[in-house]
Amino acid sequence: MKLTNRLALITGGGRGIGRAIALEFAREGAAVAVAARSVDQVESVAAELRDRFQTKALGVACDVSDGSSVQQMFATVNKFFERAPDILVNNAGIAESAPLVKTTDELWRRIIEVNLSGTFYCTRAALPAMIANGWGRIINVASIAGKTGAPYVAAYSASKHGVVGLTRSVALEVATKGITVNAICPGYVDTDMTSRGIENITLKTKLSAEEALESLKKMSPQNRIITPEEVAALALLLASDEGVGINGQAINVDGGTVVS
Repeated sequence: MKLTNRLALITGGGRGIGRAIALEFAREGAAVAVAARSVDQVESVAAELRDRFQTKALGVACDVSDGSSVQQMFATVNKFFERAPDILVNNAGIAESAPLVKTTDELWRRIIEVNLSGTFYCTRAALPAMIANGWGRIINVASIAGKTGAPYVAAYSASKHGVVGLTRSVALEVATKGITVNAICPGYVDTDMTSRGIENITLKTKLSAEEALESLKKMSPQNRIITPEEVAALALLLASDEGVGINGQAINVDGGTVVS
């Protein structure tokens, strides 16, 4: 198995992409901590990992936009597993839309603090042990919105562009220390976040939910929505020894929507 004797910490791990990555990592032998603000969800995922894969797993509460909450999360994980994470997946994120002139200070701060500052806080907390151990993997779940702009998502796009820039800079800082840092940039994925996007489209247009879904599918040359498992498969490669030569990259999983 590719991740035997590794410990992974996955934020936003209670559902969607985070849950899919947790399942993939546990299947490959990793011990896994999943974190989110929704304690019930991460505890459910941790129980699923223990039941299905007989691996050591922990669900822990964390608000990644709060630096002190991140520090407490790492302390809890380190105590439970008696070691620091080898692999960090920064998956926690939120998405909201508004025209720029209607983007409030509060909305702007909320998106930047969760998506960008949260990635920074967790990465900063994880790196010292990885450097000391001479091995580590940091995987940031960004978005194709971190590669290109789109109307009505200026705050979200700015946050994900920031995640891509952070990824590239940190990757170069630690390239000689046995650590890789990469970003995954999905297109629309079959998750609750996309479902909420469809609801917003139906509220603001005359499209039905089915028509809204079809409009999102048509944004991809493959005319489909990405699955969480496809993102998880790439995360596994980046987390494994086989992915050691991939560093500082922002890899699209979008069916060719953004060619870069």
